[in-house]
Amino acid sequence: MKIRIKGNSLRYRLTKTDVERFDTNGYLEEVTQFGARTFKYALQRSSNNALTADFDDGTITMYMPVTMALEWTGTDRVGYESNTGAMYLLIEKDFKCLDNVAEDQSDNYPNPLTLKMQHAH
Repeated sequence: MKIRIKGNSLRYRLTKTDVERFDTNGYLEEVTQFGARTFKYALQRSSNNALTADFDDGTITMYMPVTMALEWTGTDRVGYESNTGAMYLLIEKDFKCLDNVAEDQSDNYPNPLTLKMQHAH
């Protein structure tokens, strides 16, 4: 799971394995060590009716409604967004990049643009 923060915008991107773990456990967490301090970010299923997020005790948690989570993990749906609060929230499946990058992308979802280009030829 990757996190991107810019101003009041928070975005999570999950690989196939991340999505499977979230589907099974209803919770997913990443940990980053900054010397003696720990920063965590997590995704949790919730009884809320919209995407929400909070920051508590060094952990950012994005809460995803159960019905939304079940549809997202069980279908080809790419993601969900929420722009109703002070923050813009986005959660999406991580696609393979179209250009060459150094990171391992073997667990990412096929990029839909690649599929369109293959069908165009």
